[in-house]
Amino acid sequence: MTQTPPVHPTASTAQGQTPFDRLRRILPEESGVNDKGELTIGGVSVRALADEFGTPLHIFDEHGLRRQMRSLVQGLRERWPNSEVLFASKSMPIVAVYAIAASEGMSIDVAGLGELRLAIEAGVPGDRIYMHGNAKSDEEIALAVAHGVGTVIIDGTDDIARLDAALAVGQTQRILLRVIPNIDADTHATQATGGETSKFGVTFDQIAEIAKLVSHNSKIELVGLHVHIGSQILETEPFAEAVRRVTSLGEFPVYDVGGGLGVNYTPTDHAPTVEEYLDAVVAAARGLLPADTKLIIEPGRSTVARAGVTAYSVVTTKQTGRRFVAINGGMADHLDTALTGQQYSPILADRPTAMPDTIAQLVGRQCESGDLFVDNAHLPHPQIGDIVVLAATGAYAYTLTNNYNGALRPAVVFVGGGEARLAVERESLDDLLRLHRVAAEHDWSTQI
Repeated sequence: MTQTPPVHPTASTAQGQTPFDRLRRILPEESGVNDKGELTIGGVSVRALADEFGTPLHIFDEHGLRRQMRSLVQGLRERWPNSEVLFASKSMPIVAVYAIAASEGMSIDVAGLGELRLAIEAGVPGDRIYMHGNAKSDEEIALAVAHGVGTVIIDGTDDIARLDAALAVGQTQRILLRVIPNIDADTHATQATGGETSKFGVTFDQIAEIAKLVSHNSKIELVGLHVHIGSQILETEPFAEAVRRVTSLGEFPVYDVGGGLGVNYTPTDHAPTVEEYLDAVVAAARGLLPADTKLIIEPGRSTVARAGVTAYSVVTTKQTGRRFVAINGGMADHLDTALTGQQYSPILADRPTAMPDTIAQLVGRQCESGDLFVDNAHLPHPQIGDIVVLAATGAYAYTLTNNYNGALRPAVVFVGGGEARLAVERESLDDLLRLHRVAAEHDWSTQI
């Protein structure tokens, strides 16, 4: 039998740090270890949450999430009083997060009919919703107008035509024009949106023509420019450069400089802090914009990533050419690794302070070799029934859930102060089958 290779101690383990110690700055703020030696979040045992709500399970530290939102809103306001922070809701588009963000002073950006409808369901006022999208449908624009969405971000002339058709005589809609800044940020190709070949926005030489077109339309008011350079960006200079480029395009009352601040997924990551990010953005703006100009940012990933984790149950362990630990999730509820190659950090909820003694491939249950959670995961003697927690999955994990191999979308629970609140129910087999029951109306044994 092939022997499991020994764990070679890192600098951290050599100094006696436990897995919990090493991941402390990546796990949710309100993480801890109880007197049973179990991982807790928000004062609640993760094992107890798994037993009550099942796995896979998305778990959010509500207090930590709220603190992060306040640091963004208050931090920008202190540096630039006429400012607004939008939650880029595609990172975690559920009613609970929309409602929490609005209660903490954030406005909401949406990029589709479903996100807009969820924001409305959460009670977000129309004037605090910003609508994005590079291919907005008539239905989306009609709902935005009907709900009184405050600002629509225009991606091209087709948006203007559709918006004009949806607005009644006497109605006025504020818009921002999204421009391509020609900045190739250092991030995964799927997360870069600021380069000259981006599908989002218009080029600099198209701005004057579109501004002229809008100036002849009494229904549409162009109030400013929008720019976004990408996601999971781990340095501040590209954000400052985006500010410099967009503010060079003319004087407007509003500049939305987007989001994209990266986060720490592993102990070796060193993402900028919120303070460093805000300092860079505002320092660039100070030299270029009048103080009464409105400055907007759109953090998504950096708002929710750390606050959320995903809990899974170990289903199988085996040794073939390699050591494998398979859990009861996969590409259906964690697509980001396969999509972007992002690395994540696992920890056993039952033994978060036990030192690793096994190196294994932490894999999912979907029928793809690419269904890999962590390559060469260091774990303490993983066993069937253990609860594996993947840290920093608060952004995009739930967003990208799907029904691969008939998987059911996980539940989402919020914890804080020793209590848990269910935010999204687990998808059931009835939910999965409901859209297919129309098939019962036909005799499929007979060819059309």
